[in-house]
Amino acid sequence: MITRLLHTRYRVNDLEKTVIFYRDILGLKEISRHTSPRGSTLVFFKAPGSEEAIEICHYPASGPVQVQPDLTHIAFEVEDLEAFSKTVAAKGYPFSDGPTVTGSGNKIAFIDGPEGYEFELIEKKK
Repeated sequence: MITRLLHTRYRVNDLEKTVIFYRDILGLKEISRHTSPRGSTLVFFKAPGSEEAIEICHYPASGPVQVQPDLTHIAFEVEDLEAFSKTVAAKGYPFSDGPTVTGSGNKIAFIDGPEGYEFELIEKKK
């Protein structure tokens, strides 16, 4: 029986560019980095207030990563979507969609990361 989610893995072509995005754009904390027995470089991140980690994997031996549009995304809750928008746009990552108010009154928006993965940002209705 599954007891909890530990981490989600995304493979990337440019490890350092992706690490900079997760750390400096999204504000996640790098919690570990190591090389696996098969030779892939693994970097783990956590978002504030979350137990689950995101694993970024760089493994060129398995070929180039080709992210298909609308294949997958990671969703993060943000305190203030407008303030977040200004911060990430100033760093070269404007919203690719939104903000939009959902039926529940939450605000959502999306940005695209350097590898083509999509990130959903949610400001909960107050």
